[in-house]
Amino acid sequence: MSILNKAILTGGLVMGVAFSAMAHPELKSSVPQADSAVAAPEKIQLNFSENLTVKFSGAKLTMTGMKGMSSHSPMPVAAKVAPGADPKSMVIIPREPLPAGTYRVDWRAVSSDTHLLPVITPLQ
Repeated sequence: MSILNKAILTGGLVMGVAFSAMAHPELKSSVPQADSAVAAPEKIQLNFSENLTVKFSGAKLTMTGMKGMSSHSPMPVAAKVAPGADPKSMVIIPREPLPAGTYRVDWRAVSSDTHLLPVITPLQ
């Protein structure tokens, strides 16, 4: 993987917020970290505060900006979403190497209470 091939994961990575009257998983960290400039990652890991119900949890990866293109429209990135090794995590594995640019991850996390919760990703 080329060092020149950089990907910036925007604040949307950790800014997804889920609300519920009952206990709900909160995003605790991600690898790579939000707003970091890194070589294109082979996977993105999201770590939550509670065990996830895989059947109802998920994520989408979107390219929000492309190097050299000031008016790039958001573009979905084909990726596999899978449970992480830890039941409190999920991983996003892009099907192709990520080109240099900026990206946003929108996620939904559901714990054992199985309430499907909306995710709010603030605009920047």
